[in-house]
Amino acid sequence: MVFGRSKRGAGTASPAEPVTLKILVAGGFGVGKTTLVGAVSEIKPLRTEETLTEAGRPVDDTAGVEAKTTTTVAMDFGRITINDGLVLYLFGTPGQDRFWFLWDELAQGALGAVVLVDTRRLEDSFAGIDYFERRRIPFTVAVNHFDDAELYPAEAIRDALDLDAEVPVMVCDARRRESVRDVLVSVVEHALRRATPASQEAEPRPASAR
Repeated sequence: MVFGRSKRGAGTASPAEPVTLKILVAGGFGVGKTTLVGAVSEIKPLRTEETLTEAGRPVDDTAGVEAKTTTTVAMDFGRITINDGLVLYLFGTPGQDRFWFLWDELAQGALGAVVLVDTRRLEDSFAGIDYFERRRIPFTVAVNHFDDAELYPAEAIRDALDLDAEVPVMVCDARRRESVRDVLVSVVEHALRRATPASQEAEPRPASAR
């Protein structure tokens, strides 16, 4: 018996294609970007990791992450379906200074970004925050809470990083899919708020749209 696609009726509309959005995942060296993308991706993530070598020690600051043996040299890539109408493509940026020339290429067409933060090395976050602020790319700060790190209130993190009041700050676990998904939803919502004029937000929606 031969199987094939069933024929649609003349009045049957084809399902709408989901909206696809590009999200960057940035942060300092060893903060957990590769782990975050891998935890949430519904496909096998693309990784461009290389082993750390003695030759790289003078330029790769491993203070606080001495156990780290590999590093991303180009990008991480993954995909997550938020719902039937929305799919996010995730691009993890390299964390070392010597690979920052790749950021401009990865940032093209991005709706928003996650800046992943380790409170033990908070200063490593400033470069990513400054990058997205200068290019007016909406971002959410996600504090990756490591087991041996002290947990600080979100407002304390906001003050320490000198963030605008509109920037979302969340505590997350980059190993947990549900936690990462919440961060990504926050990025999309924040970007949509930034893109919607205040006058439109104040206008009531028509009854047919409710």
